[in-house]
Amino acid sequence: MSLNTSDPRQIDLALAGLDARRSVPPKQLGEPAPDPDTLLRMLQSAVRVPDHGKRVPFRFLSFRGEARHAFGERLAARSRERDPGASEAVFEKDRSRFSHAPLVVAVIGRFGPDEKIPESERFSTASCVCFALLQAAQALGFGGIWLTGWLAYDEQVDRWLGLGEHERVVGYIHIGTPKLDAPERERPDPRELLTEWTPS
Repeated sequence: MSLNTSDPRQIDLALAGLDARRSVPPKQLGEPAPDPDTLLRMLQSAVRVPDHGKRVPFRFLSFRGEARHAFGERLAARSRERDPGASEAVFEKDRSRFSHAPLVVAVIGRFGPDEKIPESERFSTASCVCFALLQAAQALGFGGIWLTGWLAYDEQVDRWLGLGEHERVVGYIHIGTPKLDAPERERPDPRELLTEWTPS
């Protein structure tokens, strides 16, 4: 059945999921998290992204339970190595990064030499997966946020995660049940961003 695009109510209903998207801070994400089967179902939707050349330039790594806290201890130690003069508050922030949301999914980009598909396109594909996973989480009643930070660009962290030579973290997706309704924020007006090209 085709959508009647002259009916604003049908349009609003069709786009409700996109229009309602919010980022929920990790501290506001609690139990329950998606169970393993639900996560797999979410990923089944998240992988339906544009992928020029069918390269599948991504994979996933999940953190649950005590593994989150153990990873946080490593992050705090690494943070101290990187900047010994930083405050204890900085180290504590890094220690607790993965302790709030009950589930964190690292989306890992897989790149490397490719004669046909530029790395920028493959990175875009992996980025689309991050966004699609957020949409899937919210569609099932969970909240989430896409974060990176220094830990997405640190070689020691990459080694802890078992990343290959041509892999890197594209995003850490924190997922859980929202403790409160995330407030709306001001969004850009597409009318101010859209122009139409015409031949000169």
